[in-house]
Amino acid sequence: MAAAAAVASLLGFVLALPFCLAAPSITTHGSDGSGGSYVSAVGDPGMRRDGLHVAWEAWNFCNEVGQEAPGMGSPRGADCFDLVRAGKFAENGVDENGQPTYKVVHRVTDADNNLRAGDPLPGSPANITDVDLYAAAKELYLGDRCQVPDSPSPWQFWMVMLKNGNLDTTAAICPENGRPARPFSQTSRFPCPGGAGCMNQPLVFHNRTALDATARRLRGGLFGTYDLDAADLGSREVSYYSVTWEKDIGSGGDGGWVFHHKLRTAPKYPWLMLYLRSDATKGFSGGYHYDTRGMTKMVPESPNFKVRVTLEVKQGGGPNSQFYLMDMGSCWKNDGRPCDGDTATDVTRYSEMIINPETPSWCTRRRIEECPPWHTFRNGTRVHRTDAARFPYAAYHVYCSPGNARAAEQPTTYCDAYSNPQPQEILQLVPHPVWGEFGYPTAKGQGWIGSGHATGEEEVVVAGRRNGDIRQQVCGGRVDAEWIRHCCAGGMHWVVPRRTRQSMFVKLVINELIKKHL
Repeated sequence: MAAAAAVASLLGFVLALPFCLAAPSITTHGSDGSGGSYVSAVGDPGMRRDGLHVAWEAWNFCNEVGQEAPGMGSPRGADCFDLVRAGKFAENGVDENGQPTYKVVHRVTDADNNLRAGDPLPGSPANITDVDLYAAAKELYLGDRCQVPDSPSPWQFWMVMLKNGNLDTTAAICPENGRPARPFSQTSRFPCPGGAGCMNQPLVFHNRTALDATARRLRGGLFGTYDLDAADLGSREVSYYSVTWEKDIGSGGDGGWVFHHKLRTAPKYPWLMLYLRSDATKGFSGGYHYDTRGMTKMVPESPNFKVRVTLEVKQGGGPNSQFYLMDMGSCWKNDGRPCDGDTATDVTRYSEMIINPETPSWCTRRRIEECPPWHTFRNGTRVHRTDAARFPYAAYHVYCSPGNARAAEQPTTYCDAYSNPQPQEILQLVPHPVWGEFGYPTAKGQGWIGSGHATGEEEVVVAGRRNGDIRQQVCGGRVDAEWIRHCCAGGMHWVVPRRTRQSMFVKLVINELIKKHL
């Protein structure tokens, strides 16, 4: 994750047009806590809008569909609605006791969500039978149904993403660094316990958002499994996921929508992923080489943005589970040009803060190939990874270079070549004192189970330098213009368990997704 479009996403933005904070049509959103006003980069600041707009999508290992699940539509869906006054006295929307009454008016029908490859899509020139292309077109169609006019651009929805981590290496379904792959024998690195068909899409069951019995609280969600023959979703031998969203009507000033996420792996599906994302409203997404729709209507640029989020982790997934407090994703080529959909030369870039305290630092003074070449402190001081006395090895889980890099600084580890449709570069952080000045956790366990409701404010600043023909990713203060334009325009993603061996339960409130300071 278009020359004139921001590329967002889980995946990233590619910025081609400059963003101007002084634009007179942009609305400010009150105080930022330090006396200044700010501009929210998302369409629904603080998730406070009673009329929620949320969508969902499911990907196979390389972020495509591959094959639709039996009895299910194409793996794109949405729950977008408006909350309007209703009641006995239609002219003023109150009941006989003088209390306001409401009605949920949905913009997306069950028929829309059930559309599958080959079904006519309104606005499409012809029927699309390719399941990958159909899903991309369906997302645009759902975006049209959900779109809200706004300044400086319209927005569509938050995005829930499901991903199956199984890879059938013998089928050569996923490209290798963006190019056609050859079959090879199954290895432990790429699970496929069920053999042929292990990369299937999940069953998805949707509970449309509705008012509860008190008519004062809204609730909706979705749930399902990857085990297509499952008889008991409660069995620990069966994979399971659920996402529930709820909100008290009119509670925007005190709190927004709360998302509850659950994810359970199973013997046949040992690696599952669940994301809550704010994608760009137009353009490519890093890791998603089709035009996308989303919630991020402006391109945030470091160092002038912050993220506020409230998170409560109820249960972890064990030492093999990664959990991202935040994941920024972007996309640009190794020579700095914006991504254009050429998967052989586009590169997905990720910066991820892992808060599972059981996640170790693979980056050490004896394994510098697992480290970024440089760490840049906020004051501009740069330290090379060979400086054992000053480099903060324990601040990094791992760094890997894109598989198509021709001049990566050696030694290096190359990223997994198959889990994105194009090559990828990944920087994974873990809590450490050096991240305190950016608002990230500074010690293991912060924001994790037992720490209560963790409300964090991340002032995300990412620095980079040119090294041969690739951008080396390093967190820190002063940044070169190219890295600001590309990396820090990334989509934001939360609640991401990966390789979990047991259930995970989390509760999330995005208080202020992305803020721009004036």
